Amino acid sequence: MANYKLKGHEKFILREGWLSKGLLGVQGDARVFSGIDATDKLAVGINMVKSIRYWMQSFGLVEENQRIGTTLSDLAQIITEHDVYLEDEFTLWLLHSQIVKNKSKATTWYLFFNKCNIGEFTKEEIFYPMKKELIAFAETDAFPDSSLKDDIDVLLNMYSKQNEDDDPEDKNRCPFAVLGLLKSDDKTYYRQQPKLSRFNDYVILYELSCEFYKDDKMKKSVSIDQIADMAFNIYNLSRVSVNAILDKLDNAEYIRVDRTAGLDVIYPLNLLEPLAVVNDYYNNR
Repeated sequence: MANYKLKGHEKFILREGWLSKGLLGVQGDARVFSGIDATDKLAVGINMVKSIRYWMQSFGLVEENQRIGTTLSDLAQIITEHDVYLEDEFTLWLLHSQIVKNKSKATTWYLFFNKCNIGEFTKEEIFYPMKKELIAFAETDAFPDSSLKDDIDVLLNMYSKQNEDDDPEDKNRCPFAVLGLLKSDDKTYYRQQPKLSRFNDYVILYELSCEFYKDDKMKKSVSIDQIADMAFNIYNLSRVSVNAILDKLDNAEYIRVDRTAGLDVIYPLNLLEPLAVVNDYYNNR
């Protein structure tokens, strides 16, 4: 049976400011989530403390040790230094990448973006395909339907934007709605490609770096199809959009794209490791 998790969020969507609370809280106190004064330090209720802790884990921002307590991950330290209040959309894209790859802590997010690519649906229509994928992934059906339904509800509320008049000052609003990956119309949800004018090429550069440096061994090449499929699943990007970004990264000499003789492969040139890509972005934005 694979490790999986449902409903760790206590039915709270990620709210504006929560990750900043978590980053600054952990930076100042490794026991911020477990101390008797956790609610005072984070200025939220006890169930919200649990929810913030879960979101920090799901986004790969913390490492937990029974003896030491909770510490910031390497990625979290970079974000805390450069964009602790998540004002740069690149940070949100980066965090989106983390949660949709986190199979064990954010299983529903992983399955929705990587395994269940349905373009238009209601909550009821998406449930059974998601349940089928969860059973296949977890190798068990011994989970309550209600837990999966709660996860789906939180995920859709987290990413969907109801209309252009949504109040950005609404503290119950999730910051990930601005990415434009989902929109809703009454009870129907639609996947959509984000506005390319707001999608930074460094996001794909980061994904390339993750793929080339996977398993701590630099690959010699990666297929364009592999990157295009990843970008379609995670970011709703069309193949045309991905190829345009790859060409820009080629012109910047980070990579070399070879489409001759049907090869369709990408070679690394001046490609930094993933965390170095993140640092490079923040230092040169």
